Amino acid sequence: MEEKKKLRLFDSVLLSVTVILVVESVAPSAAIGPSQFFWWALLLIAFFLPYGLISAELGTTYDGEGGIYDWVKRAFGPKNGGRVAWYYWLNFPLWMSSLAVLVPKIFTQISGHEFGTVTSIIISLLFIWVVVMIGFFRISESKWILNIAAIFKVLIMLSLGGIGIYIAITKGVANEYTVQNMLPSFDLYSLSFISVIIFNFLGFEVVTSVAGEMNNPQKEIPKALIIGGVLIAIFYLLAAFGVGVAIPYDELNTDSGLLDSLTILIGSGGEWFITIVGLMFFFTLGANLISWSYGVNYVALYASENHSLPKIFRWKSKKTDMPVGSQLLNGIIASILVLIAPIMTHFGLENIFWNFFALNLVTLLASYTFMFPAFLKLRQIDPDRKRPYKVKGSDGLIKVYTYVPLIMLIASLFFTVVPLNTSSEELSLKLPLLIGTILAVVIGEIVVSQSMKQKH
Repeated sequence: MEEKKKLRLFDSVLLSVTVILVVESVAPSAAIGPSQFFWWALLLIAFFLPYGLISAELGTTYDGEGGIYDWVKRAFGPKNGGRVAWYYWLNFPLWMSSLAVLVPKIFTQISGHEFGTVTSIIISLLFIWVVVMIGFFRISESKWILNIAAIFKVLIMLSLGGIGIYIAITKGVANEYTVQNMLPSFDLYSLSFISVIIFNFLGFEVVTSVAGEMNNPQKEIPKALIIGGVLIAIFYLLAAFGVGVAIPYDELNTDSGLLDSLTILIGSGGEWFITIVGLMFFFTLGANLISWSYGVNYVALYASENHSLPKIFRWKSKKTDMPVGSQLLNGIIASILVLIAPIMTHFGLENIFWNFFALNLVTLLASYTFMFPAFLKLRQIDPDRKRPYKVKGSDGLIKVYTYVPLIMLIASLFFTVVPLNTSSEELSLKLPLLIGTILAVVIGEIVVSQSMKQKH
């Protein structure tokens, strides 16, 4: 019998980089302005560090494929576990469709050819279903895609940061960097940036969800998290600086800002380089989805097997044992949203559509609000369980690790969803998102409640 391929530590580090280092989020993060460096530093210490440590303990102590669902279920019961699984899964098809819509725009940027509506839809749908098909194979079978993507991400970030540093030294920068403008004002507007940075830090638990395919998960997961985390923070900050050197923050396009920045930094004659980076960027978009799909689909499968999500999520391949139902639902929902996008644009509702799309950010953040208290609860109710990796510290420090990132998550959700004033701009931006959030919660309650009534 052929020996099953295993993930090495190197593969696990690259997986963490692939999952968490999201190239397309560099421009939205850079749009925050010079104060982004303060937020990165603060949240790196106050959110990223405890989140990584807690993920490492939970992932190695409860190393089944249920991941975040299993942790919350053990701590707070199957219904709360179901809520987490629902929010965690729902974010994925929304995110997949938004990246799919971005793909034709990337090809336009690197080729100069403007695609028509029908052609753009076909390209987006092909992207979705190629990702879906690859997701039917085990992660150890497609790890080469993730490893290449991780290398591409590093090359893109280093190129943007390195060229940015050179241009800053030789020609100056597009934005003014002073101590005053690099410090946040801590007003309601600047506090809304918390969610953007936190979003860029999420995904470590995806690595823990594939612990069964590692040689020695108890040792490799913590190492992968620590090594990957340090690398990710460095790459994000380098790339953000490069964008800030090229384009004034108030003129930055969050969709095309990364390639726009490189185009400006390199100047004429560098079209070939932009084309290569654009193709690498496209490859990383698909790899992002492939890597996340493993964690999301395993969580949904496990939740369904425990009667917290509908039976369709329980459908898996007899040959590979991989989730099939969840993956097909991802593709179907993402495809429907891609088809809806031009219709909304035709009726002048494009802004509402894209504001509603931000629901993937909200649902993902919401799922993590359960994880931190679950960590503390499991320490209390399951103290005798062997913990191959255990977060060190006094009871007081452990509570700090739990509650500080939890408060930041709740604050980021509030500032992202709730209109902070009654201006037309604020209401048009957040009202569709608030309505979408309410719908997601209500539908989730119905789905989980009905799933729990299923016959065992």
